[in-house]
Formats: sequence, structure tokens, C-alpha cells
Amino acid sequence: MKKYYLIYALASGLFIQPVLAQQKKTTVKAPIAKATTKPIVGKIIPNDPNVIIGKLPNGLTYYIRKNTEPNKRAELYLANKIGSLMENEEQQGLAHFTEHMAFNGTKDFPKNEMINYLQKAGVRFGADLNAYTGFNQTVYQLPIPTDSVEVFKTGFKILANWAGKVTMDGKEIDNERGVIVEEDRQRGKNAQQRMSNQLLPFLLANSQYAKRIPIGKVEILNSFTHDKIRSFYADWYRPNLQSVIAVGDFDVKEVENLIKQNFSDLKNPASPKTRINYDLPDNAQPLVKIATDKEQPYNVAQVIYKQREGSVKTDSDYKKSLIQSMINNMLAGRIQELTQKGGAPFLFAQSTYGSYQGGLVWGISALTTIAVSPTTAGLDKALKAALAENERMAKFGFTAGEFETVKKKIEAGMEKQYKEKDKTKSAVYVQQYLENFLTGSSIPSADYRYAETKKILTTLTLTEVNALAKTLVTKNNQIIVVQAPEKDAKDLPTEAQLIAAIKTAGNGVTPYVDNTVNKPLIAQMPTAGKIVSETKNDKVGITTLVLNNGIKVILKPTDFKNDQVIFTSFGKGGSSLASNDDFQSAENANLVAQSGVGDFNPTQLTKYLAGKTANASAYIDSEYQGFSGSSSPKDLETAFQLIYARATNPRKDVDIFNKNISDFKVITANKNSSPTSVYADTVQAVMANYHKRGMPTTLQDIDKISLDKAYAFYKERFADASGQTFVFVGNFEVEKLKPFITTYLASLPALNKNENFVDNGINPPKGKVSKTVYKGLEDKATVQLMFHDDYVYNADNNIQLDALKAALEIKILERLREKESGVYSPGVDLSVQKYPSAHYYFTISFNCSKANVDKLINAALEEVNSFKVNGATADDLKKFKSEEARQEELSLRDNGFWLGYLSNRLKYGDNVEQLLGDKQRLDAVDVASTKAAAQKYLNGDNYIRLVLVPEK
Repeated sequence: MKKYYLIYALASGLFIQPVLAQQKKTTVKAPIAKATTKPIVGKIIPNDPNVIIGKLPNGLTYYIRKNTEPNKRAELYLANKIGSLMENEEQQGLAHFTEHMAFNGTKDFPKNEMINYLQKAGVRFGADLNAYTGFNQTVYQLPIPTDSVEVFKTGFKILANWAGKVTMDGKEIDNERGVIVEEDRQRGKNAQQRMSNQLLPFLLANSQYAKRIPIGKVEILNSFTHDKIRSFYADWYRPNLQSVIAVGDFDVKEVENLIKQNFSDLKNPASPKTRINYDLPDNAQPLVKIATDKEQPYNVAQVIYKQREGSVKTDSDYKKSLIQSMINNMLAGRIQELTQKGGAPFLFAQSTYGSYQGGLVWGISALTTIAVSPTTAGLDKALKAALAENERMAKFGFTAGEFETVKKKIEAGMEKQYKEKDKTKSAVYVQQYLENFLTGSSIPSADYRYAETKKILTTLTLTEVNALAKTLVTKNNQIIVVQAPEKDAKDLPTEAQLIAAIKTAGNGVTPYVDNTVNKPLIAQMPTAGKIVSETKNDKVGITTLVLNNGIKVILKPTDFKNDQVIFTSFGKGGSSLASNDDFQSAENANLVAQSGVGDFNPTQLTKYLAGKTANASAYIDSEYQGFSGSSSPKDLETAFQLIYARATNPRKDVDIFNKNISDFKVITANKNSSPTSVYADTVQAVMANYHKRGMPTTLQDIDKISLDKAYAFYKERFADASGQTFVFVGNFEVEKLKPFITTYLASLPALNKNENFVDNGINPPKGKVSKTVYKGLEDKATVQLMFHDDYVYNADNNIQLDALKAALEIKILERLREKESGVYSPGVDLSVQKYPSAHYYFTISFNCSKANVDKLINAALEEVNSFKVNGATADDLKKFKSEEARQEELSLRDNGFWLGYLSNRLKYGDNVEQLLGDKQRLDAVDVASTKAAAQKYLNGDNYIRLVLVPEK
């Protein structure tokens, strides 16, 4: 029941996202806008002394910092203070198009040579090498190894080529048109885009922002003459609007010299165009816009209270931003609590203060309140309920208890961040310097943030917090937006009713009552058990403990993070053990885990844990049940207590359960409005071969979900801990962990059932299957081509499949995107499983126009057949091996990698020393082995073709 993810994705659809040239989405705050000039209040925050900030004679700014996390790596960025707002009428979309062209040929790297060179150096296209374009900025990112002098130096050469040496070859421009049109198709051609087209001119007040959406206009993209994009590049890609950011494991003086050598010869235009900062107008009266669409599944209302606010530059700004974070946290807690109660009038609600439209409009922030209603008729009621929390906050403020709780949370987060200051990733610093260049925001050091936050928390009063909270609900600059299904348009609240909802939302509100539970998490401490055996494996650095109740505990101490311990556990069984009559309830037993623990509902548990950096949750999936979580070393006992409490004292909450079931019904009833939802359900059904236990959930299925059965199943799954295996990775000492292990794990109940999961036969169909779904209003098709079969699961076979997947992905991208210009970001996915039955799945997927479906499928299959005849090319295998080796270097110093690696090896009964043979297995991959793998795994005997096209 991924309910809130689905609704939140819908509710956040109003935000305009920057346009990415490659496949990876990067979330970066956009620069802030020109606002009314205000006097500086407070002391200017000093810049971190560890960053060197300089400027070349031509105006290019640079930031350099030495940082060794990760080792032998650097993050190189080229930031440009230019975006779609700089385009003229004939250039709409060409800022983004220019970004694409930077990867299609420069003076020193013709055509695709840049990408080929970097891939052979272990840099992944899309995942590492990337770029994005917004209204005001275009940013290129290049993570690169520093242990190769030649590769590292070439990185700066690449940045300089982007900055001023893109060739803009006419043939390459024309080839790229189709790719960008397909990018627009992949990201849009849906209800969200159609509603955005209705809403954006309104939200952006018909300003220059509304006229310069980064993706541009398809008709211009298809027809602009080459001189238009060349002029844009010549006018705007200039050093006085550019910055080079370099953070990593390198010599600072050497990097400064490399920047001077590569960028000093770049010239500004003789008569540079003025770079204008655009603004949005104020509005004294509420503005209302209602948008409907045939494929919109939910009723969403949003109220925005806009106000002008610049970036954080002074200690006063810093204090204000800290208080705003506290307000967001406390307000979110209240709405979460309201959502959990029976009778909440919305499916989802939130109220948050932050940058307007996701930070893409300069200098404007807003309190944004969203309510998703189960019915059109109840939309104004849902909205009023969410707005009432704003009014309750403004009228009565927050309580002393809430204030103390949030201070503990802020302090705990600050302490954790400070402890990790020497383990901060280079990418984190890059974002700080990027913000400084684009918006002028400060670059405080970790020491400054720690000391300033501590000082503020010591002196801050509840009165100050409540005074600022009151200002967030403004009387002017109010905007109301409604999105709803077209069929319900006549039943929607009128503009007058929506405005009245704002004005009357505070009627009758009373002060918030804090319901903190003042009890211990565990009422009676358990009787400690014993460790019955201990073994060590120095090759992978682990200690294995066996407890008296049969639990195994694997411990891997690391120094990768100073303040992190992460853990997971698994025991065989899961929902596979439920009968066919009860599996719906069993599959939703996780609702019990989401209901809190013992006497603590989720809100009360959050308050109890304030000030502690520890969490532990329980899960039940199809084959396993267990626990997962994380902790600061100082709060490890709390994490162990949470494990014990979730295993022995789960909470049965009728209100939370009924609210989730009610919401789930609404979502299920409405989901068929969305073509992607209908397609996803079809894919799920086909891949389960229409097995009942693998089918999409229906309303009739939901009616079979019983709280009593779900609760009983949860308790039964955790009644026998004898089959559990725990894995702990992070900064701890084994001996100091043992008392927690004996007290809270060795005391868990054990029935010694020696359980296993059941293979219920949910398998994909054998043979050739083709299924086409006809759903959707616009010319957008989705294609998945799947090769699958039973499989001998082992490390040797896995690496051959990985190599085949990586090489095929390169060729599919080259063929479908570069040669055919028919797609934007095709994907090749590989999934292998050992249990409940060993199977592999190769999936080629892409979006395209309906007319190109058959042509592009045939092109993809031609590439597959080429692999069966010739295998992968030696060049592509070199890229694969280099990327694998580079990624393993990073993985071996990552706690998350080790947690996943150890738990998977133990789940599958593999040798935990398996990774020690990775190099030998990688060396065994060659052209002949990939040819044999293609003939075996891509033979087409079991081939599934799944296509979504618009309605006939």
C-alpha cells in the first residue's frame, strides 16, 4: 500500500522541474529572485576558511576545497548563471538544447568522444556525468577519479570545452532535435503536463517565467535555424557568468593552476547582453484557479501564502531559517497526528514553508498547504481541515512541550552533522558553493553552524517561535489552486467557496493539546540471554555471534562514518506462509508495524525519540520478516529497545488501520483514470501469469483485509526469533555491543520451528507473450521488452549478466537515441533472484511516439541479435570493467554496501568472502563470454512484449 508516495507525487506535480540533458534527476535549489532591497540585519556569516574562492581576470569565479571523502575522487562542476529566462522569442528551449549539445561535440572532443573517454575512465553517463537547465542556471557535473593524473587533468579540459568550445555542428543539432522532443514526450504528454499548462501561467503570474518554461516549444525545437542556438551560446556562455567548482582528494595549488590554464583564455563578448533578474508581482486579493483533466485521478487543493525572502547571509537570517525548520517540523507533526485519527477528511495533507515552486522562482518563499480529498464534494472540507492547522498555529502558537521536543530533534541532528564533519562527502560542499555562486548565500563552516545553532537553541524562546509562525499565514499574496477529474467539474467548490474556506478555516479552532506519553518504551526489562559461540572472519572483517535462542548476529565495525550504525535482519517465512484465504490480511500486516508500538502511537513515539538518533522498524515481505534501522553509537540501546518492543509488544490501532483501509479504497477506485496505472496493473498481472496472489489489489480484495488477522499474523511471524539473522555495520566496538545483544536480542522468544518460506508458484509465463494496453489521450507509448527464464544463481553467472546488461545498455542508447533519434532515455534493467525460485529478467524499456513503436522495437531486437552473433565489443567491455572497478572502490568504504552485501550473501547461503574473487570474475568477462551469455539469456524463448499506446 504505497498510498502516500502516490498521492504526494501527484500533489507535488505543480512544481516545475529543471530540465535534465541526461537520465539522472538532480534536485538542486535554483537561484533566488530579485526582490525589494532591504537593509542587512545582523552580522555577515563568514565563509568557511577551508574553501578557496577566486576570480580570473575574465570574471570567471572558482571554488576549490580539498576533501578526502571519497578518497581518490573529485567533484568538478561548471555553473552558468544562465537559463531559459535569457532566451528571446525565437530561442525558446534553446538554453536546454545548448546543454544537450555540450555532449555532442566540442573543439577538443568531437561528437561522442567525450562520453567514450570518460566511460573508459570509469565515469558513468547519466549516473555521474550529467547536467541540468533551469530558469536561471545551467549546471554541468563531472565526478572524476584523481588517481590518474591524465584523467584528472582532462576533467578540467572538459569543463573548459563546455564553457566556451562547443562546436554546434549543424548535423549534430538536427540529430538532437528528435531526442529533445522525445524528452518532452517522456516527461509529459500526461494529465500532469496538461494541468501544468493550465496552471503555470497563473502560478507564475504571466511573467517572463511563464513564457520561458525550460523545455521550450516543440514547434521551435523542430524548426529553429542553427544560427539561433549558436547566437545563444555566444551571447550567454561567457566567463563573467560562469563558475568552476572543484572539491576532492587533490592538491589545491595544482587545481588552481589547472583552472587558470584552462579557463583564462575564455573571452567575454565585446558588447555583452544584460542579464536581467525577473520577478513576480504581488496580489492583494486571493487568486483562484481550477484545473480539470480526464485522466486526473484525485481531487487536490492547494493554498499558497507567498512572501519575499532572500538567501541566508547573516546570523539573523540563519536564526530565522532555523526557526522556520522548527515550525515545519511541529506543524507536520500535528497534521500527521490528525491524519492518523479516524474521520480525517483528507487522504493526505501537508503544510510547509519553503521556496516557492520548489525554489525555481528567485526570491520568493511560501507557506504551501496541500489537501487531497477522497471526494470532490468533500474538497472544501478537506482544505478547511488542513488550513485550520495553519490558523491554530497562527492564533495560539505551539506548546512548550512541542517546543522542547523540536529543540531536542534539532540538537540531535546538529550533533550528528558535526560529528561527521570530517566524513562529509565532496558533493555536499559542491552544493553549498553552487548556492553561493548562484544566489549569494553564505558558506558557513561546520564549526560555525555547530556553535551558532547551539547558541540559538540556548537562548531561543517559544514566544519568538510563535511570533514568526504567525507571519507565515499572510493576508495578501494568497493563491488557491484546485486540480480535479474532469468528470467531477460540476461538483467542485466555486471560487467564492474556496476563498471562504481560507477566511473561515480558523473559526472555532482551539489550542492544540499535547498528548505525549510519559512511560518507558519497555515496561519491564527482559531477562538477558547468552552468547553461545563467537567466530571471526578477518578477511572481510566480521564477527559472528550465535545466541542461546538461535539468533545469529554478524558484526562489521567500520570507520566510514563517525556517527552511524545501520542494521537489518531476516528470518524465513514472510507472507508466503499465509493461506490463500488470508494472504490479503497477511500482506497488510505491515500496517501493524506502522501503528506505533505498545502504548505509543506513531506521533507519540516520535516525541519519545526526540533527541535520540535511533530508529528501528519491522517488516514482512513475501519471503522474509525482520527488522531494519539505524542509530548513532550513543543511542544504540534505544535502537535495540525498539527492536525488542516491535517484536514483543506490537500495537493494534483500529483508527489508524481503518483510515489506511478507507484511503486505500479511494485510491484503488480512482487509479484507472491514469494510463500509467492501468499499464502497471497489466504488467503486474502478466508477470504473475494471473496468479491470484500476484494480481493487482481490487476493492473486493481490500474488503477481505482484517485487522484481527493482520495483527495475529504479525504476532505469529515474530513469535519465533530462532531463525533471525541480524547484521550490524558501522562505528561500534564489538565488546560494547554485546550487552545490548544479550539483553534485547538473546531474550527474544524462540520456538525453534526451523521455518522456511513457501514457493506459491507466482512465476512469469513461459513462451512468447504480447500484450498491448490502449489507454491515454496523447501520442505517448511505453514499451517493455522482457527476456526471462529459470537461472543457475551464482557469482560467475551474475557477473556475465552484469556485463551483458551494461554493454547492451550502451548499444540500445546509441541505436534508439543517437541513431534513430526516437527516444530520450531508454533503459536496460537486469534483475536476478535466487528465491523462491532462481530466475533472471532482462528488460529493455523506453517511451516514444505511437508511430515509432514497431520500428524502435525492431531496432532494439536487432541490437539484441547482434549480441548473439558478435557479443559485446571490446570497447564497451572496457567501459564496463572500468566502471565496475571504480564503483567497487567506492562501495568498499560504504556502510550501506556492506549491509546489503552481507545480508544478501547470508540470505542466499553464499560465501561471505565472495567479493574477494570479484577481480578474477571480472577478468573472465570477454567478447566470447558475452556472446555465449547473449545466446543463452537473450534467446527469446521466453519473451514478453508489453506496450501502452493511446486509446484507439
